[in-house]
Amino acid sequence: MALGLFRVCLVVVTAIINHPLLFPRENATVPENEEEIIRKMQVHEEKLQLEQLRLEEEVAQLAAEKDALEQMAEEGQQQNESRTAWDLWSTLCMILFLVIEVWRQDHQDGPSPECLGGGEDELPGLEGAPLRGITLPNKATLDHFYERCIRGATADAARTREFVEGFVDDLLEALRSLCNRDRDMEVEDFIGVDSMYENWQVDRPLLCHLFVPFIPPEPYHFHPELWCSSHSVPLNRQGYGQIKVVRADEGTLGCICGKTKLGEDLLCLLHGKNNVVQPSIEVEDPLCARGSPYLDTMQVMKWFQVALTRAWHRIAHKYEFDLAFGQLDTPGSLKIKFRSGKFMPFNLMPVIQCDDSDLYFVCHLPREPSGGTLASSTDWPLSFAVYERHFLRMMSKALPEGACHLSCLQIASFLLSKQNRLTGPSGLGNYHLKTALLHLLLSRRAPDWKAGQLDARLHELLRFLEKSLLEKKLHHFFVGNRKVPETMGLPEAVRRAEPLNLFRPFVLQQRSLYRKTVDSFYEMLKNAPALISEYSLHMPSDHASLPQKAVVL
Repeated sequence: MALGLFRVCLVVVTAIINHPLLFPRENATVPENEEEIIRKMQVHEEKLQLEQLRLEEEVAQLAAEKDALEQMAEEGQQQNESRTAWDLWSTLCMILFLVIEVWRQDHQDGPSPECLGGGEDELPGLEGAPLRGITLPNKATLDHFYERCIRGATADAARTREFVEGFVDDLLEALRSLCNRDRDMEVEDFIGVDSMYENWQVDRPLLCHLFVPFIPPEPYHFHPELWCSSHSVPLNRQGYGQIKVVRADEGTLGCICGKTKLGEDLLCLLHGKNNVVQPSIEVEDPLCARGSPYLDTMQVMKWFQVALTRAWHRIAHKYEFDLAFGQLDTPGSLKIKFRSGKFMPFNLMPVIQCDDSDLYFVCHLPREPSGGTLASSTDWPLSFAVYERHFLRMMSKALPEGACHLSCLQIASFLLSKQNRLTGPSGLGNYHLKTALLHLLLSRRAPDWKAGQLDARLHELLRFLEKSLLEKKLHHFFVGNRKVPETMGLPEAVRRAEPLNLFRPFVLQQRSLYRKTVDSFYEMLKNAPALISEYSLHMPSDHASLPQKAVVL
C-alpha cells in the first residue's frame, strides 16, 4: 500500500513540473505547434487518471484482503473458544453420568424389601395405565369361567404327568443300557419343568417338558462359560453361554510338568520319567464344533435323536403305540401315537448343568427366537426353569390358601393361546406372562393374592404387560434382580449381572414384530369378555382325552 501511494505522488509531481504554465512564457521555449502539445498533454493526463484508478483498485483490494484475514482470525478464535466450551460440557456430562451410575449401583446394592413385604406403591406407572379403556369381566364371571374351563385341566395334567414319566423312565433306562460308558455321554435322571410341573398348564394338548442332563465320559468334564463373565458379548447374545470340554485330570492334578521345561536334572514327583503329562491340546470330540473345544448344539442334537431312536427300538415291542419325533426344530420333541388316532406330545430336552447350581444350558437350533439371523452353534441358552419352579412353590407356601396367582396366569395364558390361533403367534409368549407374574409376586403383599382378588390381580397383570410393551422393557426375573431371596441359591455372577431385557428383539430393529405384538395384545384384551363368556357357556371338546392306562405286553 505504501509503494502505491509513493508511485501516485511521483506521477503527480512529475506532471506539475512538466506543466507548461508553471514557468513564465518568456523564459520557456514554446513549440511552434501549441495545439499538438495540448493534445499530447490531454492524452498523458488520461493515462495518469487511468493509472490512478488502477492504483486505487489495488489499494482497495489489499484493504479487503486485510479485512478478510482479520475476520478469519476472529472466527478461528471463536471456534477455539466454542471447542473449549464443548469439551468442558462433555467433561461435565461424563462426570454427571458417572455420578448417576455410581448412585444407581449403590441403590441396587442397598437393602431390598422382603419378598412379601412390598406395597402397591412399589409399582410406579401402573395406576395410570388405561388398557385403552377396555373393561375385563367381573369376578363372578371369571370364577365361573375358571371352574368350567380351567380347573378340569389341572386334574388331567396329573394323569398325563404320571403316564409320561413312567414311559420316559423306561426309555432312558434303555438308552443307558445301549451307551458305552468309555465313549458315550452318560444320561442322568430327568427333571420336570415348566407349566405342567408348576400347575398352570391350560393349553391343549397337555405338554410335558422334561430336562435330561448328561455328562461326558471320563476323563473329560464340562466347563461352562456364562455371558455375564465377559464384557464383549453383543446385546442379542446375552442370556447365552458356551460349554468347553476339557480333560478332568488337567484341573485336578494341577501339575505344570507338561506345560513347562523342568530341565534335565529335575524330575516331577507326581509323574515319573516315562509318565509325563502331555501338554493340553484342543479336544477332538465328535460333539464339539470343528476345530473348537466348545460343545456344538447341532452335534448334541444329532447324538440325542439317534440315541432316543435306538432306545425306542429296544423297548417298542412292550407297548401298543408308536413313538415319533414331533417338531424338527426341537431335539427331543416326541409324540406318542395311539392306535385310536389320538396322540400325546412331550419334550425331552438334553441339558447341561451349570456347575452345582440349578441353571441348565438347553440344546436348541442356532437361530434367534424372533426369527433373526443364525447364531453360533456353540452358543447355548441358559434356562432358569428349575429356579422358577422352586420360587413358585416357595410362594405358594407363603400365600393364603387358595391364592389366585396361578389362576391369573392360567386365564392370561388361555386368552393368549386363543388370540394366537386367531392372528398367529407374536412376540408375546407364556414366558413373558410368567415373568410378569413373578415380578408382581415379589412386589405385592401376601393378602393381596387372596382368592377374592382374582379380578384385581388379573387386571394388574395385564396392565403390567401393557406398560412393559409400551416401554419395550421386561427384565428377566432372576438375572440382575437383587430382590430375589438369597435362599434361592442363585450364582453370584447371575445376581450381579446387568438386568436382561426379554423384549430386546423389539429394541433390535424388530419394528414389524413389535407392531404386530402390540396390536395382537390389544385385540386380545378386546376379545377377552366375549371369549370368556362364550367358553363359560359352551365347554369345547376339541382336545384329545388321555387313555386311562397304557397296555404293556
